Amino acid sequence: MGSRWKTAALCALSVALLTACGQTERLQSETPVEHTFTDVSVHDPAVVKGEDGAYYIFGSHLAVAKTEDLMNWEYINNGMKAHSSVIPDVYTAMAGAFAWSRSDTFWAPDVIALQDGKYHMYYCNCQGSEPQSCTGTAVSDAVAGPYVNQGLFLYSGAGADEMNGFDSVYQATRDPNAVDPCVFFDAQGRLWMIYGSYSGGIFAKELDPDTGLPLDNSDYGTKLLGGNHLRIEAPYVVYNPDTGYYYLFLSFGGLDSDGGYNVRVVRSENPDGPYYDPMGQDMTGCKGPSGSTFSDATAANYGAKLMGGYRFQWQEGELGEARQGYLSPGHNSCLYDGESGKYFMIHHTRFEKRGEEHEVRVRQMFFNADGWPVLAPYRYAGETAGPVSAEEIPGTYKLIQHGRDINAEAHLSVNITLSKDGKISCAEDADLSGIWTLTGDNQAELTIGSRTYTGLFLVQWDEDGKKNVMTFTALDDETGMCVWGSGLNARG
Repeated sequence: MGSRWKTAALCALSVALLTACGQTERLQSETPVEHTFTDVSVHDPAVVKGEDGAYYIFGSHLAVAKTEDLMNWEYINNGMKAHSSVIPDVYTAMAGAFAWSRSDTFWAPDVIALQDGKYHMYYCNCQGSEPQSCTGTAVSDAVAGPYVNQGLFLYSGAGADEMNGFDSVYQATRDPNAVDPCVFFDAQGRLWMIYGSYSGGIFAKELDPDTGLPLDNSDYGTKLLGGNHLRIEAPYVVYNPDTGYYYLFLSFGGLDSDGGYNVRVVRSENPDGPYYDPMGQDMTGCKGPSGSTFSDATAANYGAKLMGGYRFQWQEGELGEARQGYLSPGHNSCLYDGESGKYFMIHHTRFEKRGEEHEVRVRQMFFNADGWPVLAPYRYAGETAGPVSAEEIPGTYKLIQHGRDINAEAHLSVNITLSKDGKISCAEDADLSGIWTLTGDNQAELTIGSRTYTGLFLVQWDEDGKKNVMTFTALDDETGMCVWGSGLNARG
């Protein structure tokens, strides 16, 4: 039997099961639901709110874009140029950074408004094949620039100990790569920089809230995790006053389309740690074995994996038959929008069959009953999480199991059925049977097989099927694994 006929048969079986439960499936709305997006390619997007109320993202290679609705973006600067409005005469202004790092471009920066009323850009440069890197600051009265270089304040690589003024000799397996800065204020108004990539791990260093420079110049700061070239990078911290936790987001794996990039999260009651994952593991123990390089098998055991490569598979009767899944989503930033009361994650992603092309995506982020973040299965299209009734939930869902692996290929969806009697069944895999429960307005608890996932139900726009559907997103805090569900039922 061909794969097309297998898919049709499984879909027909799902519909039959629903009909037996008194629920008929409507796979497609009569008129496709459309939303307008203007996408940009900004690698490693770090978000900041500008003086004009718009949101700006700054990424590697001096790519900068802005948006007013988190759906449509416009470039402010696209790529390294000798002259731009963001950093005029950049190769002359930052000559010291390019010389030290033996590079001709910037890596992932961060921008924050400090107490002096100016925007401070924390830029970084890296040689690439080794941790010959540096971090510096530039300041501007306006978020889009022009930025004026204030100089370098942190070095890594050969000779870094002398440049930093540290006593110890730089060791790549122990000390950080001075890139990927994330700068934020804690709940008490203290300023912190979390940074690092591969090499010796991720570190925290307290900064002066007036100058934006380190308070202590004697060392690299407090080590949070990593070491022995473990593939973990792109730290980003968000504080949630409702839960009282600082959430440290990280990207595991490699950023290439076949590198298995995936977003994970850990949390702490303090900005400088210690950070723990849902399984209770202290992240200071997350490091590669002595003498190892890129031990993904070690890294995979840590952190809650929120999202990796995936594809919601096409079903007979739907639009969007020619689908391309997401690959290596990662290097995220996050924001809380005070006007809407919504949390968002902004990340870049690659796609199946598109090589190394990448685009920015924005997703809503929620915190489940256990205080862990979960991500909306689809890109943000203006939706708001609201009350859901138990009558709206039954139906067939495409289930994505993100697991714990650093997956180079997209995880594919399988169909499960949520019945009116609260049971979960799967024609393809009996181990995916279980129960579901709706609590409160939209809180979801799903026991699938031996694992219980906590999250929420949310009506979202299915970008491939061009329809609104019921979805769920949930996390198992015993394993740090997440699941997503996308309903087949069209919702007008």
